[in-house]
Amino acid sequence: MTEEQRMQRELRSVRPRHDDPELPDDITANDLDRIARNELKTLTKENAETVGRHLAMAARVIDENPQLAHQHVMSAARRAGRIGVVRESLAITAYATGDFALALRELRTYRRISGSNDQLPLMVDSERGVGRPDRALELGRSVDRSTLSPSVQVGLAIAMSGARLDLGETDAALVELEIPQLNPNTAFSYSPELFAAYAEVLSELGREDEADEWLERASRADAALGASGDDDETIEIEEMEEDDDDALADFAADAGDDDDDDESVDAGEAARAVAAAGLGDAPATAVDPASAVEVDDADDQTNAEDDAAASVSQDDETEPDAASPKA
Repeated sequence: MTEEQRMQRELRSVRPRHDDPELPDDITANDLDRIARNELKTLTKENAETVGRHLAMAARVIDENPQLAHQHVMSAARRAGRIGVVRESLAITAYATGDFALALRELRTYRRISGSNDQLPLMVDSERGVGRPDRALELGRSVDRSTLSPSVQVGLAIAMSGARLDLGETDAALVELEIPQLNPNTAFSYSPELFAAYAEVLSELGREDEADEWLERASRADAALGASGDDDETIEIEEMEEDDDDALADFAADAGDDDDDDESVDAGEAARAVAAAGLGDAPATAVDPASAVEVDDADDQTNAEDDAAASVSQDDETEPDAASPKA
């Protein structure tokens, strides 16, 4: 089968028709970021505008209504299924609605189109979502982590730790999180989530005092980052008494006022754990199977990633309604 035939096969829909959700007049393709708009330039001007509006609307509503966001991205996918950001966005909204099987297939398609491993953490977590923590670990180990950006490394570590917890391997789950980015003295945008995940595993191990310390560090990091308003800035975290609320408030205020260039370093390329359209992870909710776009992503490759996807299509009809497995 040629690549062209493969793509045509993937774009077939289970449903013969799809009703586009309404687009408000105030939303335009210009609401997307520059990277996403550039990807749409291969389309006709009219089609690019329509696709862009659906993606922008999905980004607007995904937090409060992930199912509606998914409907908008489905409309975009029917018009521009060969565009990487569209398939990536479809995966993210599928994940947000709890359809982990569809999310996994779309992430594999996105990776083949783009050549990017930036969504590897979401792929690993989707394997967990369909009840395959062993394959999640295998997939996570299939990529050299040194080739990933720091934030993607963190997301992968959290997903791998969650897979270990699924298997009851609590000690190994802690080890997965003990990476260079687990630095209690500095904070990037990924630090609060990493610190909180570490605290959760410590709590599972019965090490409650240490868990409380890391939860407090997660809270301080989040406060400092919120005050600075710059996700790429390195914030120094000072240890302080847990009940010293005044000191914490002063610290957060100081972080926001710090303009010394010597205090910040480049965090590297930010992980595309969200679609270029601006979509982000959202809590999983019940999914309406009738609304999903079916794609057949069978592949002749024999690596672990393709072995995982080959069985996804067999799982679709029996997929449990699972909550987000994110650790």
